Amino acid sequence: MSTPSASPATSAGSGGSGAPVTPAGGIPTGGLPAGLMTVGEMAERVNLSHRTVRYYDDEGLLPARRSPGNYRLYGQDALAKMLTIRRLKPLGFTLDEMREVLALLDAVAAPGAADDAGRAERLEQLVALEADVRQRRDKLVEQLAGADDLLASLRPLLP
Repeated sequence: MSTPSASPATSAGSGGSGAPVTPAGGIPTGGLPAGLMTVGEMAERVNLSHRTVRYYDDEGLLPARRSPGNYRLYGQDALAKMLTIRRLKPLGFTLDEMREVLALLDAVAAPGAADDAGRAERLEQLVALEADVRQRRDKLVEQLAGADDLLASLRPLLP
């Protein structure tokens, strides 16, 4: 709803109805609610493409809200998940494995998680996750060393 001092925008393509529209595809004239960001803002913050962010949203890995114009809006919880996904992907985690990791991290961070009955099981899962990440990291280090060796062997062949 616009204030009396602000004149609402009208849609040129609405048959001249003069119906108020909101800029940025349904985002209220006053801007986004505090702490929310669009797909573009999320993509910029995590240094990935819009398409990639939408993909992980479509796969159910990111919690998104919708604007009145049905645009995706993300909070800090989604940003944290997207940063985790960005770290998991190069380690070779599958979508299902990413879901499991994100669910585990959510469970660990849940209020009262430190005192509930599932704490010991979550701790075991975290230890196993750390070992898995370390093993995958070590494999990447080996692959990087192989790439460095290949580059070194190509150097003498170049002009």
